[in-house]
Amino acid sequence: MSPLQAWIGFFTSLAILLVVSRKSLMLSMFLGALILGIFTMPPSELAWKFWSSFVDLSVILLALAVGLIPIIGGGLSQSGQMEDLVRNLRIGKKAFLGFSPALIGMLPMPGGALLSAPLVEKVGKDMPREKKAGLNVWFRHVLYLVYPLSPALIVSITMANLDIYQALPYLASFLVFSVALGYFFFLRNVRGRMEYDQKLSMKKLFTPLTIIFVAPILDFSVKTLFPTLVKEAATLIGVATSLALVLAIGRIGLKDFFQISRKSKPWDFALIIIGMIVFHNVFKASGIPELITEGQITPEILCVGVGFVLGFATGRIQLPAAIIIPIFATKFGAMPAQVFAIMFFSIFLGYVLTPVHPCVALTAKFFSADLKDFFREVVPPALIAFVFSFVLFLILNV
Repeated sequence: MSPLQAWIGFFTSLAILLVVSRKSLMLSMFLGALILGIFTMPPSELAWKFWSSFVDLSVILLALAVGLIPIIGGGLSQSGQMEDLVRNLRIGKKAFLGFSPALIGMLPMPGGALLSAPLVEKVGKDMPREKKAGLNVWFRHVLYLVYPLSPALIVSITMANLDIYQALPYLASFLVFSVALGYFFFLRNVRGRMEYDQKLSMKKLFTPLTIIFVAPILDFSVKTLFPTLVKEAATLIGVATSLALVLAIGRIGLKDFFQISRKSKPWDFALIIIGMIVFHNVFKASGIPELITEGQITPEILCVGVGFVLGFATGRIQLPAAIIIPIFATKFGAMPAQVFAIMFFSIFLGYVLTPVHPCVALTAKFFSADLKDFFREVVPPALIAFVFSFVLFLILNV
């Protein structure tokens, strides 16, 4: 295999990833891996890379766990428990406008921005439409930075060979920073008080909260108590327990369960995990990492600059992480938790801004806001956050 052939295969696979991922992230990962493998390795080795990823126990357990998460979100939504949670939040108007999109954002479902948009519209009826659109997109996604059951975070942290709880303290600082920016740009001029048309129900408040948080609590507890256990098994135990609770408490029968499953498409989420691992394994064996080490790209350009650009170009978080993490590992060694957090946040910023991201287009349409007006609201906080990430990376690597 010549270097030229390898580079052609690499850039062809990236083009496939970027184009096909707009329709199917799962399919794009498998096709990208296949194209890269065809250019860089014998068919028998390529077949083994695919097969070994499908039969790896840790990959199977992780795929099962991630596949169950959207069913939990669908169950909370269909049973009305998420609506109960939002209606029983006794908080101020500013807090409600930020917190309710963030809570609903924990449900990993396509077009989920349309669930939080009516709440923002109702409570923020006196706000300009473009500001409501920016607010809905910004706050809907901030908890992606720290929620241990976010598929994007789970997949990315697994590829970096880190424990999720190693990175959470660093990611939490970016969450605080993002909330502060969101407050300054979207909420500081909000006036008025919340009006509730029903009495507070502690049961309806804490029942869905219990379902949401039991999974990460169990995940952390099992990993701590049984350190020799395959860590993905702990994640599956936590997620399965949350799913059992939402089915039991929501009284979701078999018919409704299958209906929720069809809508949430858990197999897509599970296959995305396997596809990303396949691509990761093919990439490592392709010879491209060795060629990349000869280049002059710096870690801050790779993690912050390339991360942001890929997040914007793809409208995804997992896909840019799948490209950047193996390149970083080959050129600079194992990725530290603080570097992972900066990379993840940079990808996140591009992801929040891009019109390729369905939430952006759907939110703008719901509020009848022009995209240029939406960008006028969202670009300033995103630009500040991007510069902050870049400077922070330089400080940490002095």
